[in-house]
Amino acid sequence: MTQQPWTGSRRVLLALGGLSLLSACAKPQTPTQTPTQAPATTPSSPSPSPSPTPSPTPTKLPPIAVQKEPRYVVPTGRGPKVVALTFDDGPHPSYTPQVLKLLRKHHIKATFFVIGQQAAAHPDLIRSIVDDGHTVGTHTWSHADLHRLAAGRVRTEVGRAVDTVAATVGRIPHLFRAPYGSWSHTVFEVCASLGQSSIAWDVDPRDWDNPGAGRIRSKILDQVGNRSIVLTHDGGGDRSQTVRALRGVLPVLLDSGYRFVGV
Repeated sequence: MTQQPWTGSRRVLLALGGLSLLSACAKPQTPTQTPTQAPATTPSSPSPSPSPTPSPTPTKLPPIAVQKEPRYVVPTGRGPKVVALTFDDGPHPSYTPQVLKLLRKHHIKATFFVIGQQAAAHPDLIRSIVDDGHTVGTHTWSHADLHRLAAGRVRTEVGRAVDTVAATVGRIPHLFRAPYGSWSHTVFEVCASLGQSSIAWDVDPRDWDNPGAGRIRSKILDQVGNRSIVLTHDGGGDRSQTVRALRGVLPVLLDSGYRFVGV
């Protein structure tokens, strides 16, 4: 693992990394399914499930400027050797507590992009995340591929998840991540109208595909650099490999001088 300054070469890598955006969270899932890889150019359709019911008075923050692309790295001004650790698809009753215990052990703060259905099913876990000082963002209500949806359905998917978290912790979340990294201008417009900043990543160990703890660990350490946002998962299936990988990754990054910061 080597420190990588934010340079032009990393911008090229991010451009190439667009392929990994489409690979992440490769298969839509209900809370008990294990995701598998879908073709990068054509994500599979979500499993049939009831459409989220639009809230009569959606919770929202003041509108923000419409983004042209998601944020891939930590903003400047946080100092040298900073990294943001993020988790998608939770909370999960088995793996989220294990992740929280590990983060607590190393005094690390992370960002959790939660699915609204999962948040509604496990409100105590959402409160545990917040009580431990971590940030909660949203990841749609049902892990839908937003690029395929009309604006009204996008607003429902995003807004319903925001409402659920806000009602659970008494605080409106302001960070959003699209499943599969599937953004569009419509998604950016809806998010801006709800005060939601879209966050991507530049390190993807593809842990959703369960390639083995050793491979997850090596991919993170090989790809990470200054201002990296690391994509991992605490839900969506069996995440025991991710937990085992992080047990090895976190001490190495800390010993190498990295500081964990928000996205």
